[in-house]
Amino acid sequence: MKSLYKYFSVAALVVSLSACQSAYYSAMESVGQHKRDIMLSRVESAQEAQVDAQEQFKSSLEQLSTLIDFDGGDLAEQYEITEEQYEASQAAADKVTDKIESIEKVSEALFEEWASEIEEYTNTSLKRQSQSELTKTERQYNTLIKSMHRAKSKMDPVLATLKDNTLYLKHNLNARAIGALQGEYKNLKKDITSLISEMNKSISQSQQFIDLLQAK
Repeated sequence: MKSLYKYFSVAALVVSLSACQSAYYSAMESVGQHKRDIMLSRVESAQEAQVDAQEQFKSSLEQLSTLIDFDGGDLAEQYEITEEQYEASQAAADKVTDKIESIEKVSEALFEEWASEIEEYTNTSLKRQSQSELTKTERQYNTLIKSMHRAKSKMDPVLATLKDNTLYLKHNLNARAIGALQGEYKNLKKDITSLISEMNKSISQSQQFIDLLQAK
């Protein structure tokens, strides 16, 4: 009985969220903002979030570099800075994740509407052209979203390392702790370099998709 109740509760929530999304899109369309415009805006926003995340992860790496070169002074202060960098990196990663999810939501609504409206054509030639454009756009979108998810997956090991380093420094505020973190720097640098490379690819894919939508 509990499982059945949980199932219906989840189903009701999904329906409610779907209704809210539909109401939102309808309200936006009433002021001239169609799903294509919303998608374009969200892809641009995700692109900006990825650029910001790149800079933040670079900043976290620079802080670790400063930390392992630390020679005297207030180690507790260095820990606080390291913790702030980790928290900022986590926030940047969360923002990227939220932006990707927002793109996926509007894309589902856009492509569903587009496919449905294609069936309303009476002109065979126009119908075929519209179907071709839909297929092309979906293909480019799939390339984009896969690229975004690949870049997103690279953030997890980096965040895990930053958190481990922060916790270790918190628990061991001494020179030995700094020595232990020196060995982490090379691995973290490698992971962040790989992350930035994937993000650059995703940012490039975003621009191609933006150009495609703007050309329509």
